[in-house]
Amino acid sequence: MRLCAWYLYGEKHRGYALNPVANFHLQNGSVLWRINWLADTSPRGIAASCGMMVNYRYFLEETASNSAAYLGTKQIKASEQVLSLVSQFQQNSKL
Repeated sequence: MRLCAWYLYGEKHRGYALNPVANFHLQNGSVLWRINWLADTSPRGIAASCGMMVNYRYFLEETASNSAAYLGTKQIKASEQVLSLVSQFQQNSKL
């Protein structure tokens, strides 16, 4: 889960999220909200994402400012759960 959080939050292409689905939702003003372990245990889900799924949450009053921040300064808005996983990854990573 820590690696997944880092992939979605920290891995970038030209400053934007490397994952195309993440990039789509973040451009539209969502918050990287929650990573769910074993949410998709189908053979395809296991093969594609080790069974993990992510939730993006849209707070209507914040979508415009989140989108502007992402597009302008490449800042990703994320929940405490995701930020905690990212922090744990950074502390334990040898990258």
